[in-house]
Amino acid sequence: MERLQKVIANSGYCSRRKAEEYIAKKQVTVNGEVATLGMKVSEKDIILINQTALTKEEKEYFLLYKPANVISSVKDEKKRPTVVDIIPTKTRIYPVGRLDYNTTGLLLLTNDGELSNFLTHPKNEIEKTYTAKINGILSPSEIMELKKGIVIEERKVHPTFVKVKKINQEHQTSTITIGITEGRNHIVKKLFAHFGYKVVKLKRESYAFLTLEGLKEGEFRPLTRKEIKKLYSLR
Repeated sequence: MERLQKVIANSGYCSRRKAEEYIAKKQVTVNGEVATLGMKVSEKDIILINQTALTKEEKEYFLLYKPANVISSVKDEKKRPTVVDIIPTKTRIYPVGRLDYNTTGLLLLTNDGELSNFLTHPKNEIEKTYTAKINGILSPSEIMELKKGIVIEERKVHPTFVKVKKINQEHQTSTITIGITEGRNHIVKKLFAHFGYKVVKLKRESYAFLTLEGLKEGEFRPLTRKEIKKLYSLR
C-alpha cells in the first residue's frame, strides 16, 4: 500500500505536487469514492483522475541541451516552443525543474514523479553548475562576499564554488562559473543583481554528476540505466 499522490506521480501522470492539487480539488476517485489526501491504495484499486483511468507508463529519462528561446514546460499559452516539443516520445514527460526562456544548458525530463520530486526538493541540495556572462567585472571583495553567501529574499544562498573564467576589460564583461544547490527562480541572476550586475548570458553546465558532454545545443539523449541508478543513489 502506498500513498495515493505517490502512486499518481509514479505512474507518470503528473508530479506529486500536481497530484495533491487534483486530490484537494476532489478530482480524483478511488473505486468510485472521492479520494482524500494521504489515503493509501494498492495495485488493485481503480483510480480515476477527472473521470480518466490512471494507467502505469514505462519510465523514460532524457538529458536535453536546452536551446535559448524555448519554454521549460509541457505547453505554453503563447504557443512558444517547449522543451517537450524537442523530444519525440508519446510518453507524458515533463521537465525536472526549469531553465529560463533565454537560458541554455542541461535539463532533465522524465515521467518519473518520485525521482523528479527528490531532485527538486530544496532539502536534498542537488548541485547545479552554471556559466554566467555579466555586464561588469567583479571586484575581489565582491567575489569574496559571493563565496561566503548572499542573502536573497531573506534566505542565504551559499554557492558551492565561484570561479572567474574570463575577463574582457575592453567591453567590461566577465564570465563566471558558479555552483549552487538552490532551485529558486532566477536565483543566479539575483545573486549578480545583488552587486548591480546583469546576467547577459546563462548556461547550466551540469546537474549533479551529469554534464552536456557529447551534445550540441538542441540535442538530447536518454539516460543510461547506470545514470538513473546513480541519481536514485543520491537519496
